[in-house]
Amino acid sequence: MKKLVIAAAISTSLISIQAQAAGRDTINIVGSSTVYPFATVVAEKFGKKTKFKTPKIESTGSGGGIKLFCAGVGLSTPDITNASRAMKKSEYDKCQKNGVTDITEVQIGYDGIAIANSKKSQQFKLTQKDLFLALAKQVPNPDGSESLVDNPYKTWKQVNDALPDSAIEVLGPPPTSGTRDAFAELAMEGGCKKIVWIKAMKNKDKSAYKALCHTVREDGPYIEAGENDNLIVQKLEKNPNALGIFGFSFLEQNDDKVQGSLVEGKTPEFETISDGSYPISRPLFFYVKNAHASSIPGMKEYLKEFTSEATMGDEGYLLDKGLIPLSATERSTLRKAVIMGTKFNM
Repeated sequence: MKKLVIAAAISTSLISIQAQAAGRDTINIVGSSTVYPFATVVAEKFGKKTKFKTPKIESTGSGGGIKLFCAGVGLSTPDITNASRAMKKSEYDKCQKNGVTDITEVQIGYDGIAIANSKKSQQFKLTQKDLFLALAKQVPNPDGSESLVDNPYKTWKQVNDALPDSAIEVLGPPPTSGTRDAFAELAMEGGCKKIVWIKAMKNKDKSAYKALCHTVREDGPYIEAGENDNLIVQKLEKNPNALGIFGFSFLEQNDDKVQGSLVEGKTPEFETISDGSYPISRPLFFYVKNAHASSIPGMKEYLKEFTSEATMGDEGYLLDKGLIPLSATERSTLRKAVIMGTKFNM
């Protein structure tokens, strides 16, 4: 009897979700500014070639999008959230707590994070250690002792004598951005662990190690430029001395204005990101709220369009926008997961 009551409650809940969602005839998508241009292209093509309305897409940043997505189910919540990093355990737990329990994770491909500047300036040749020393809140004491100090570096030449004698001025995304998270993990921590005694901290106090390696300085050289990557490109044009942090797709779309810096001797380009030799590269995702999939008109068809070979395959139209594709095997597995609505567990 108890099982019947529980089943009835679940059924009633699903009917309620469907009834709420049925009041909306447009797919609602939020999330990553990096995935935004890919999703926008798919949405526009989808709106033109089908009977369904063009999905509404907002660039809120990965963290902001996941927060909205995980707030609950029903008409007022997004159907899909884009992310330039994987969902965190804390975010997944929040989803579960709020009843967003049936989620499908969709990896759409790969992207590189570019450290770019105006083509009016010389190209930078950076290491991950250079980036850590230039942008971390605390760095090793310049006196050589195994101690930390607030970041004293004002110019790139102070960081590395081989770099220009210009002020450190980096325009980058805010903490809510998946690009910021990925940059902290891949670039800053990548440089942080090149320092032997700091790398050893990881085994002793992992949280202290992560806080040190991931915390960006707040004294001026790093400038939060919001979630609009196009705005960063515009500011780089106006200020040839500044560097900017954004996804490879924006670099490729603006290669007449800006250039990517070499990082560990590799430039951000299709080949180096796809083969993994460019050190600051990451996977891109979106997450689907399956409770909405059968209720929001066109949602299943949009997912089919996004994951098709014509869209994200080796010759798909998203490659023209800078997406680095998954392998053929990965794409085949992904499509099956999307069709089946495979539940994402963490």
